[in-house]
Amino acid sequence: MNLHSLQPAAGAVHKDKRLGRGEASGKGGTSTKGNKGGQSRTGYKVKAAFEGGQMPLQRRIPKRGFKNINRIDYKAINVGQIDHFAEKYGITEFSPENLYIQGLISGTDRIKLLGNGEIKGKFDFKVHAISAKAKAAIEAAGGTVEIVK
Repeated sequence: MNLHSLQPAAGAVHKDKRLGRGEASGKGGTSTKGNKGGQSRTGYKVKAAFEGGQMPLQRRIPKRGFKNINRIDYKAINVGQIDHFAEKYGITEFSPENLYIQGLISGTDRIKLLGNGEIKGKFDFKVHAISAKAKAAIEAAGGTVEIVK
C-alpha cells in the first residue's frame, strides 16, 4: 500500500447537488426552495421560539411579579452550626475568606449570622450582617463580631 493509492471507501463520497443550473437538471428555477417568501431568500433564519405563527409560549403565559434588582442575597449561617463547622474544618475565625477556602460559600456570597441554636466555643466573626439574637449569643460565649462591607 502506497500513499498515492489510498482512496475513500466506495460510496463514501457523493457529488454535491448542482442547484439553479436550468430546468433540465430538475433543480432549476427556484432551486428546491419552493416558491416565494422569506425562506427562499438569502439570510433567512427562523427565530428560536417561532411556533409557525402560533402565539409563542413566552407571550401566552401570564407575567407575574417582578425581580428586585436592589435585593441583597445572604448565605445564612445559624449559630447552632458554628460548633460543627469549627470541629469539622478547624476554623476559629469565621470570615468570608476562611469559609470560601473550606468550600462552604462561593467567592461572591455575603454572609449573615442568624440566632437559631446555641454556641459553646469562643469564636471571632467577620460577617456582612448579623441578627441581634446571634450577636448576643456570640458575645455571651466570649466571641467577637465585626461587620465587613
